[in-house]
Amino acid sequence: MKIYVTSVFVDDQQKALEFYTDVLGFTKKHDIPVGGDARWLTVVSPEDLEGTELLLEPDGHPVVGPYKKGLVADGIPATSFQVANVQAEYERLRGLGVTFTQEPMEAGPVTMAVFDDTCGNLIQIVTPA
Repeated sequence: MKIYVTSVFVDDQQKALEFYTDVLGFTKKHDIPVGGDARWLTVVSPEDLEGTELLLEPDGHPVVGPYKKGLVADGIPATSFQVANVQAEYERLRGLGVTFTQEPMEAGPVTMAVFDDTCGNLIQIVTPA
């Protein structure tokens, strides 16, 4: 068994697509209308085009808003991405205007940082030690 799709709830799928592709560097995999304004919108790592897809899922369900706000209020990332070098990625993303809520720091077996994805989530980046 392996993970096929995981998701992050976003407040605007188009804005999320632009952030996750243009800023973070993911590649759009699927963009399929599913009714109303919603889309089955996934991105993948350009390092593994057939790997796990990240669904940029609309956050319209009534329980999602309080869930996302609670995570952000407590500083809890919605998901975590592995990068080759947290410090270098931190500097690259800051140069693109990304707002970090946690600068790079060592946390046990990883170096990590946390940023705001502009779509209502905190996202963690990590590099294993």
